[in-house]
Amino acid sequence: MNDSGVTGQAARPKRADARRNEETLLDAAAAIFVTSGVEAPVRDIAAKAGVGTATIYRHFPTRADLIIAVYRHQVEACAEAGPALLAGSETPHAALGRWINLFVDFLVTKHGLAAVLQSGDAGFDTLHAYFLDRLVPVCAQLLEAAAVAGEIRSDMDAYELMRGVGNLCIGADNDPRYDARRLVELLIAGLRLPH
Repeated sequence: MNDSGVTGQAARPKRADARRNEETLLDAAAAIFVTSGVEAPVRDIAAKAGVGTATIYRHFPTRADLIIAVYRHQVEACAEAGPALLAGSETPHAALGRWINLFVDFLVTKHGLAAVLQSGDAGFDTLHAYFLDRLVPVCAQLLEAAAVAGEIRSDMDAYELMRGVGNLCIGADNDPRYDARRLVELLIAGLRLPH
C-alpha cells in the first residue's frame, strides 16, 4: 500500500490516451464476451481491440482481472449515462426508458459472466455490491425525476424495477421467439400515469 492508501496501482491518474486505450480494450472484450463467452481466446479480444495479446496481459494478468475490469467498466458507463440522459432527454420518462435500454444491454453482456461471478473467486465477491451501489441510486434518480414531473407513479422502487428488468432478460438467449427488450419496453411504458 502506498501513501495514498491505494494498493497495487500508482497514485497518479492514467494519461488520457492510456485511459482511452484501456476503454477500447474493455469494450472489445465485452463485445467478444457477448458473442463468444468469457472463455473466448485472448487473441480474439486483442484482434478486436487492435492490440497485441501482450498488451492485454500487461493490463490484465489473469482472465479474472479482465472480467472484473469489463464488469466495472460497464457498470461505470451505465451509472454515468443516467445523469447525462436526464439532462439531455425531452422528459424524465424518456431518460428512464433510454437508461433502462442501456441497463438491458449491460445485462446481456453480464449474462456470460454469471457462472464466472459465482465461481468462488475472491475478486468477484464484491462485484454484486458494487453493481447495486452504483446503479440503484442512478435508477432511483431517474424514477424520482419522472415521478416529480408527474409522468409515473411515485411509489416505484429502483431495486424492484431493476430486479424486474433483470428477470425479464433471463432466458432470452435460449428462445429466439422471446423478445426481452420488447417486454422491458412494455414494463417501462406501464409505469406511466394515465393523462
